[in-house]
Amino acid sequence: MRDRHKNIAKLIACFAVLTTTLSLKAQTPQLGNVLEPAALNGFDLIAAPDGSGLPVGSGTASQGKLVYETQCQVCHGEKGEGNGSANRLVGGNMQSDDAPIRTVGSFWPHATTLFDYVRRAMPATAPKSLSNTEVYQVIAYILHMNGLVGLNEIIDRRSLLQIEMPNSEGFIDNSNIR
Repeated sequence: MRDRHKNIAKLIACFAVLTTTLSLKAQTPQLGNVLEPAALNGFDLIAAPDGSGLPVGSGTASQGKLVYETQCQVCHGEKGEGNGSANRLVGGNMQSDDAPIRTVGSFWPHATTLFDYVRRAMPATAPKSLSNTEVYQVIAYILHMNGLVGLNEIIDRRSLLQIEMPNSEGFIDNSNIR
């Protein structure tokens, strides 16, 4: 009889542990707030290499020079040469085996990637603060400094896709691998 009571006590203890564990597992941590879809609009800034996600707007290198001087020059230098705190934007050489210099003009495979990066991450002191028009203007200027577009060539979501970057064949596309 005593063994029977011990077994019943063990079963009750196991049941108590099991139900406590299950009830704790069912609770959610109550972190954050549920966001409405409209609240996510400001985070949807990705511009893909195929041009999807590029917004309406346009600019020329001549317009972008002023944006560059006020927003970029302090870190990237007057001519895009960098200054130690920020990367060089102009020139470069990917042909060197010793130390290739990676810049917008020598390394980046797609002009759309430049738009995407500048819009989301620049200027470093105030990311996402430039308007879409200012981003088109300043990337036109950066592309112009690299000899890829003319001073008064209009850069927009259509023309950006037509720019042939010098290193466009320098990457392996693994985007279809899952």
